[in-house]
Amino acid sequence: MKDTDITLGPGNAGSADIVRPDARAWGDIPTTALLVLADGTVLEGQGLGASGDAVGEVCFNTAMTGYQEVLTDPSYAGQIITFTFPHIGNVGVNDEDIETANMAGASGVRGAVLRAPVTQPSNYRASRHLSDWLATRSIVGIGNVDTRALTALIRDRGMPNAVIAHDPDGKFDVDALQAKAAAWPGLEGMDLAIEVTCGQRYTWDQTGWIWNEGFGVLESPKFHVVAVDYGMKRNILRCLANVGCRTTVVPATASADDILALQPDGIFLSNGPGDPAATGTYAIPEVKKLVASGLPVFGICLGHQILALSLGARTRKMHQGHHGANHPVKDHTTGKVEITSMNHGFTVDETTLPAGVEQTHESLFDGTNCGLTVTGKPIFSVQYHPEASPGPRDSHYLFERFAGLMEARR
Repeated sequence: MKDTDITLGPGNAGSADIVRPDARAWGDIPTTALLVLADGTVLEGQGLGASGDAVGEVCFNTAMTGYQEVLTDPSYAGQIITFTFPHIGNVGVNDEDIETANMAGASGVRGAVLRAPVTQPSNYRASRHLSDWLATRSIVGIGNVDTRALTALIRDRGMPNAVIAHDPDGKFDVDALQAKAAAWPGLEGMDLAIEVTCGQRYTWDQTGWIWNEGFGVLESPKFHVVAVDYGMKRNILRCLANVGCRTTVVPATASADDILALQPDGIFLSNGPGDPAATGTYAIPEVKKLVASGLPVFGICLGHQILALSLGARTRKMHQGHHGANHPVKDHTTGKVEITSMNHGFTVDETTLPAGVEQTHESLFDGTNCGLTVTGKPIFSVQYHPEASPGPRDSHYLFERFAGLMEARR
């Protein structure tokens, strides 16, 4: 059976609702992993990474590079990532490409779904095989899956809840796994920022990576930024350092009074996972106070959504979300188009932006909101990830813009 012959879904996948793996690349080897969707669809494959099972929302990511950064991005907490690019793991993993700023906790990724076998690393920076590395981070993986058909299912029906399971002996209770997937409430209404935030305050002065030199250290900071960690990525902090910011990172539950007592030049609201509206009991009220402080405020991803909510707008769940490194976004303030990296399953409803809040960026894929600013105030945010490098540096100007606002306020 060819990949393109398969249509996923109960009653459409051959024997009952089971999609069996393709033996052409992997060989005729036993099934040691399953992806069981809440609707009863079962995808068989070969396990890698950690043994056991995990429940989450299945999304697809279209990036062709950067799988280690994706797998360590806390914004993916609660999700099982289907990689549409078939060759994942071919350059191994290393200690420098980890994006989880809060190393005391796990990345939050529930699982990884792959197409082709993971080869031995073929890169001079590699220190481990992907499967071994996944196991150390307790991430369950499944390979030999028809990822094209699974991606088509997500495009047509939205992101399903599922359980990913790996047992080297190939013993599974499929009914129990399906019941677990069906019982999981899903990401809508789920607060995950509270799970991936840092446990205590810390400072950051590491600058960006330079070939054959590694990371640098900020010697003479120009600004002091307080960053609220809703699921912070390391390279965001490096980009802030690159424009002269010594950053103090505080937990998602930090109060506005505690933040302002640190006497920052600006406030940064980080990326993160889950439903932004679910942070309403602790984050949104404090961001309202930060907005009223008059300090420059810059938000990314979940920080953008929380900022929008604090200003009176609303957010909504997306059908399939935006996950990849090839998303074109138009900056209406300059007229330029950026190729951006995105990872979000919720979006700001641009029709609910109140008076005095302007949309600055727009997705050229589906027209959804990708940025905002407050008229007459040094406050702005974007939905995408300017610290990532799909363009490769199309969006780094945003960090310069933030630094410019802090300089102007002085």
